[in-house]
Amino acid sequence: MSQIKKKILIIGAGFGGLQVIKSLANNNSFEITVVDKKNHHLFQPLLYQVATAVLSPADIAIPSRSITTKFKNVKILLGDVTEIDFKNRTVKFQNNSESYDYLVLATGARTSYFGNNAWKEKTLGLKNLKDALAIRRRILLSFEQAELIGNYEKAKSFMHYVIIGGGPTGVELAGSIAELSHNIIRKDFRNIDSGMTKVTLIEAGPRLLTAFNEKSSQFTKEKLESRGVEVLTNSPVLDITDTGVILKDRTIESKTVIWAAGVEGSELAKNLPINKDKANRIIVDEYCRTFEFPEVFVIGDAANYSSGLPRPLPGVSPVAMQQGRYVAKVIETIEKKKSISPFHYFDKGNMATIGRTDAVAEFGKIRLKGILGWLGWLFVHLVYQVGFKNKVSTLLSWVWSYLTFRAGSRLIQEEMDELSIRP
Repeated sequence: MSQIKKKILIIGAGFGGLQVIKSLANNNSFEITVVDKKNHHLFQPLLYQVATAVLSPADIAIPSRSITTKFKNVKILLGDVTEIDFKNRTVKFQNNSESYDYLVLATGARTSYFGNNAWKEKTLGLKNLKDALAIRRRILLSFEQAELIGNYEKAKSFMHYVIIGGGPTGVELAGSIAELSHNIIRKDFRNIDSGMTKVTLIEAGPRLLTAFNEKSSQFTKEKLESRGVEVLTNSPVLDITDTGVILKDRTIESKTVIWAAGVEGSELAKNLPINKDKANRIIVDEYCRTFEFPEVFVIGDAANYSSGLPRPLPGVSPVAMQQGRYVAKVIETIEKKKSISPFHYFDKGNMATIGRTDAVAEFGKIRLKGILGWLGWLFVHLVYQVGFKNKVSTLLSWVWSYLTFRAGSRLIQEEMDELSIRP
């Protein structure tokens, strides 16, 4: 008599979901179904390099099916989940439904505007490949528009880039845009000098990179400023318009405003009848389970895990990966009818790049900055990137960019009538 397999349904194939899959792969006790609205696993920490034309999308994404080809007990379905029936343990998507014994929600997060939803239409976020390509398109088009105008005073709003949010994403974008405009493409134009581009990084709090040591934050600020980035701290945004950003003491004119200031739970998480925090992250217990349904686990950016902690765990990939491996072990342990232990996060530190050869990295009491921080950042990101081809192509792209000060992914793919280039 064949064994009845338990059905595990995973929503989302990001860092957390992928770890659950890998941990339970080829375990004949389980039948695993993964539902994701994208067909690829995305290495989000490098999105900013796609946005600034250093890397192409294929360098940081790999088809989910290619990861699970050898996992005979794993089924991938492309779909956008619209409803979860917790009572009957079914999930609905694309006019289909799947039942489950265990459900893992790894739906990630989306950009949060802290209640100012009108700003969404005035800014560009950075959470997925579509966002990154939209930013890249806007940046490249802005230089083309400035070149057509041919006069800096008339074109300066096109050549002024504003990033809101002084966390790692904001810092990395600011440094990369400054490097692109001041160095990489400076010889490519005839009517304008891209070196006159202005980059402004705005942070509402007193310093950049608040999760880092104060010395690392100060080092980051100084290095950004040495690259020509204007850093404004203690500067909460009052409003964002079609022409720029309004602060308490000034108005900044810009055609390109990038929002990197906050995240919240996914649209699916927001609509579920489960206890959530103000950012729509689902509150979980010490075993990464919802309080309402013990067979439902939530991991990564979708979860508010604060059991025994002064504040919830941050929305970073190491948290999601560790929770994914933990949840897989918990499910196996439960099926063996053994007792389970609470989740404990091992903090592997923080990292952020500032620009070519400059980064800050903190591993416990070890703090690296400058070239050492950059080498540490490079090594860690290559190690954790999924797919051999991606690692090789990414490394080659970085080496090429490093040695030649070139960015090889500067393509605008739209037809001319779609570009709407106007002075």
